[in-house]
Amino acid sequence: MADDSEPAADDSGADVGHDLEAERTTAPMSEFPAKNAAIGALVLAVGLAVGYGVPLLAL
Repeated sequence: MADDSEPAADDSGADVGHDLEAERTTAPMSEFPAKNAAIGALVLAVGLAVGYGVPLLAL
């Protein structure tokens, strides 16, 4: 059975790059500057212009 195996005593993969004592957070909860949001909106606007504007100009 698969449940018969013993867990690893030294699981180094679980703590690589993480502070185990810190409270858990996820990306949507993380703070970000307004500049990053503005850059994202600009990228969205350019993408929509290319995706919809260029085909409409070709008609």
